Amino acid sequence: MGTRQKLPQVQPGSQATYLPDRHMFALWTWSGGTVGAAPPLGDIETIPLAVPTPDLGRLKVSDVDCALIEPDRLVDAPLDSPGRSVDAWRSWIAGGESALPIAAHAVPDATGIAVTTAEHAAAVFRHTTAMGAELRTTLTAKLRPYQVRGVSWLRETIAAHGGAVLADEMGLGKTLQAIGCVAGRAAEGPQLVVCPTSLVGNWAHEIARFAPDLRATIWRGGPLKAVESGTVVLTGYPTLRTHGPTLAGHHWSTALFDEAQVLKNPRTHVSKAARTIAADARIALTGTPVENHLDELWALLNLVAPHLFGHRTQFRRRFVRPIGTGSLTAAARLRGAIEPVVLMRKKSQVAGSLPPKIHADLICDLTEEQEQLYDRSLEQVIDDGFGSGAQRQTKVLAVLTTLKQVCNHPGLITDDLTELSGRSGKLDLCTDIVTNNLESGSPTLIFTQYRQTGELLVRHFDEQFGLSAPFFHGGLNQEQRADIVRRFQSDDGPNVLVLSLKAGGTGLTLTRAADVIHFDRWWNPAVEAQASDRVHRIGQTRTVTVTTLTTGTTIEEHIAAMHSRKSALSDIADISSVAELTHLDDDRLIEVLRRKRDS
Repeated sequence: MGTRQKLPQVQPGSQATYLPDRHMFALWTWSGGTVGAAPPLGDIETIPLAVPTPDLGRLKVSDVDCALIEPDRLVDAPLDSPGRSVDAWRSWIAGGESALPIAAHAVPDATGIAVTTAEHAAAVFRHTTAMGAELRTTLTAKLRPYQVRGVSWLRETIAAHGGAVLADEMGLGKTLQAIGCVAGRAAEGPQLVVCPTSLVGNWAHEIARFAPDLRATIWRGGPLKAVESGTVVLTGYPTLRTHGPTLAGHHWSTALFDEAQVLKNPRTHVSKAARTIAADARIALTGTPVENHLDELWALLNLVAPHLFGHRTQFRRRFVRPIGTGSLTAAARLRGAIEPVVLMRKKSQVAGSLPPKIHADLICDLTEEQEQLYDRSLEQVIDDGFGSGAQRQTKVLAVLTTLKQVCNHPGLITDDLTELSGRSGKLDLCTDIVTNNLESGSPTLIFTQYRQTGELLVRHFDEQFGLSAPFFHGGLNQEQRADIVRRFQSDDGPNVLVLSLKAGGTGLTLTRAADVIHFDRWWNPAVEAQASDRVHRIGQTRTVTVTTLTTGTTIEEHIAAMHSRKSALSDIADISSVAELTHLDDDRLIEVLRRKRDS
């Protein structure tokens, strides 16, 4: 790496190296030709940096202990003996420009044989800083530095190559970053988002939440009239497969494919349909760009940048075959080849800018079977009447339980449990999350308030993945409970554990997992928070991701709204929330319970 001529001397003292992919600074020290301890600021992380060899004749990649801080904190960071790299970056942050010494951009590139240039580091810093200012006016969300960089990178990569693959690990906010990119392209024409059917409603919810100036419309087939700029059409992969020609008949400013691993086989009908979409820019979002083999990666690269990755045979010859035989050179060559159009970051890499817990509230769609059963169940209760006094509270509790079970899976009400997949939007979305976690080796806890739902989940995971997931519930004795916890906490324990919310919500330590899913919503947010804290406690070394699944247009959205108002209430909320509904008159109660068809 570097050159044989004598390198410019690195001034002893504190150094600031810009990390382009994260839009953060790594602070480290250099003293007497060696790397010293990291300054006592921020989170300490070991990062590979290009540092001078003892004779200062060349650079070599070494693991360096660094303190990670955001750009706006560098200006006033109390550093002993700041080096020229610190002074230079402080000048850039203040709005000026200054020559960047080698320590200021000493990040190895994807191949590990060259260093990021000063010009590239300066350009990324300038563009990302400007993007942060823009996003503060276009999005109703405060993005973390790496997310601002993600939006900036998407825009730059689209401008340069016409497409991009954002492959951040699940939980890092790919959807929010994509919305930031889409919002910036609103004036360039209509845009299309294709995703799993279970996520269509969530995309509509997130766009309304974070980019209210955009107009999101859900399309499930049929005629598609001319769409104006500023409009984002949302549809599922099954609709793309069956109505591809209709979508291909329009020209899109952006075509975005979420959970793009669905398109990993270019020979499938849905993958072929995706390639017929005429768009100025194509974006693929996926947390698992390679699930089984490198041909899947080629399929995504070919989708977004066919001019760079047009020949599958050549890709196999240059990369797949030699990597398959253990060639490290070919692996480095592949990293270098995909770097221009693929951005892939893990939670561990951006831990310094992550909170201890990430909350992801996902909206699930109802299937047609769920819609009909939900409406029919409610109409039956309305016909029978709610009664008064104690009878009224009993009836309200009964209908709440029925409607919440319909949201979980219609078979829980009809007793038709022969086939589980494809009948519940919530189950399908949960399956997608578990699939990603299994691919990344991330053990997962799934909480439900219903014993029958827990048993359904265990059976489904066995049928879907061949996975034997234990179920921790109130019907187990103390010895059985202790055995489940002991097995799960072991290094080779099961990768999924299903728990009853009440039985497993307190008193357990399950820190082997850092991912929690709340399959259904409880009235009291404190109960859900206690359950999440089974993994977020002493002994947990990773950022915890807590995902709540809420079925859109149903009573679950009312519960979610109550959470935002009552997050600080004690257990009395369990009773008061139901009592609150009981005390409503019939018309208002029905309005709360009825499915909001126009949502």
